[in-house]
Amino acid sequence: MSIIDKQAMNWIILIIAGLFETGFAFCLGKMKGCSGTEYYLWGGCFIVCLTLSMVLLAKAAQTLPISTAYPVWTGIGAVGTVILGILFFNEPATPIRLFFICTLIGSVIGLKLV
Repeated sequence: MSIIDKQAMNWIILIIAGLFETGFAFCLGKMKGCSGTEYYLWGGCFIVCLTLSMVLLAKAAQTLPISTAYPVWTGIGAVGTVILGILFFNEPATPIRLFFICTLIGSVIGLKLV
């Protein structure tokens, strides 16, 4: 596998890692409003998502610069968490909030381009 193929694969891995970051934040949000067995089930899901996210980030960083991989990973997680918060936790979708999410996406794209 050539270095270009490895980098392309690691970008896909990085995106998946960012989605798992969103997943562990979602599980944390669900844990906030429950107790008993449900709390521990969401906690288990949190640990699984957290572990997968970190392992995949480490894998992607083998060929991608960490100065790009880490901000992209956190950006995916942040944007995904805000979207899930709006959809599932009744968080506000104000115009200014959406504006700043768009600027965050633009910043992450900018880092990739430069």
